[in-house]
Amino acid sequence: MIKRFYPLNDKTLDFKFIQNEEDFIVEEQPIKFSLSGSFLVLKIKKTNCDTWELIDRLAKFLGIYSNEIGYAGLKDKRATTTQYISIPKKYSKEIKLFKNKKIEILETYLHNQKLNIGDLEGNRFKINLHNVEVPDINHIQKIIKVITKNGMPNYFGYQRFGKDVMENLDKAKSVIYGEEIIKDRKLAKMLISAYQSSFFNAWLVERLKLDENEFKLLDGDIFMDLEKDKLFTPKVITEKITKDFKDSKIVPTGLLPGRKVFKSIGEALKIEEKYDDLYIQEKGYRREAIVFPKNISCKYDASKKVCSLDFILPKGSYATVLVEFLANRNFS
Repeated sequence: MIKRFYPLNDKTLDFKFIQNEEDFIVEEQPIKFSLSGSFLVLKIKKTNCDTWELIDRLAKFLGIYSNEIGYAGLKDKRATTTQYISIPKKYSKEIKLFKNKKIEILETYLHNQKLNIGDLEGNRFKINLHNVEVPDINHIQKIIKVITKNGMPNYFGYQRFGKDVMENLDKAKSVIYGEEIIKDRKLAKMLISAYQSSFFNAWLVERLKLDENEFKLLDGDIFMDLEKDKLFTPKVITEKITKDFKDSKIVPTGLLPGRKVFKSIGEALKIEEKYDDLYIQEKGYRREAIVFPKNISCKYDASKKVCSLDFILPKGSYATVLVEFLANRNFS
């Protein structure tokens, strides 16, 4: 598995980071709901319960198929998470009777459509790092300044690949090349997504190593306009493109190989084509190479040697990547 590389950090820290319900808290930042319509959105707080378990429990309780339940994002099990789930409005009375030790319905809202993956603004994270020494906290604060100014690599975190990384990627390749059939469509899709993500991560490492002081833009890069949420491809990198990138208005994107996806051109393509697989039949897409965390705060309890982080990331980005950047090491 490709090692995730973090530029502008010359020191490795040995603090302790564990995902559990006390030290890893995630809160979805929701879209605006219509407050009318035929769907009921549930704001749910849960502990040690991933999104699939939540959906299964709700579906069994209501006596409905799990695909009738909408969700905006997938949340880890080993955490305390707040996320938004939609159910048909006709189950409004029944859901009031739902009770579970790990799951609490905090609020409800009416909405005019079922929630789909990506229907959120981002995620807020509150994370505790343990065994942080005084020199470590000084370095952490230094790297936070780097991240605030330059953003951070938008790697897929280790959670994307599962515990048996190489075995999962080999199995995904066997499925893609028709050597193995997995009847469980959800499992097959997760394996292929991990396979696509591995290409992106490998591409990003090479791009970051072109210039360790800043992300080097190449002619033919495909950019995301963050204000318009649209992709565009300038033929050459102009001063305006460079300035807009430094002003966090646009970011270059990398390829998750598959069908119906834009490919870079020119100089950028020479690197990108090394991290492509034309056999993949799942839809491909492009992912921002760099993301900009917002509202990063860092508090330190010297008596407990605990550093408490609080920050917001765009949807689809991994908090564990930010923590790895601070530590300058991979956690799996």
